[in-house]
Amino acid sequence: MELTHLDANHNPNMVDVSNKSETKRVAVAKGTITMSQEAYESVISQTNKKGPVLQTAIVAAIMGAKKTSDLIPMCHPLFLSSVGCVIEENPANHSFTLTVTAKVEGKTGVEMEALTGVSIGLLTIYDMVKAIDKSMVMSEIYLVEKEGGKSGHFKNAR
Repeated sequence: MELTHLDANHNPNMVDVSNKSETKRVAVAKGTITMSQEAYESVISQTNKKGPVLQTAIVAAIMGAKKTSDLIPMCHPLFLSSVGCVIEENPANHSFTLTVTAKVEGKTGVEMEALTGVSIGLLTIYDMVKAIDKSMVMSEIYLVEKEGGKSGHFKNAR
């Protein structure tokens, strides 16, 4: 099996996408952060001392998606056409689920941008609420769906 991120001398190599066609590409990723009831209520009631947690997490998720190639060594810098974020409140288990949708017209996919956006958004929630609950758990960060490119459409069976 040939590894795409290693050259003939087994040195790291960014994949050459110069011969690929530009296509519309979309990726959706999702993740959850679970916390104590007290922490959850501080977020919902917007009484957290650090400010509006969910709104800040959305901004952070967008920024994270835009900075993916600075954080993940072999990712290509992409000119994202859109990054959308939705946060679902889950009162039954004191959690929030963040969904990030990234879009681009390009030669490579946006899965890493969507996944990075989710991770950074959840980390921002953790950072803003950790004074109340340091035992929060970020979980189930995964690619929900992707479209475009040579491999076509993928939908996670989760």
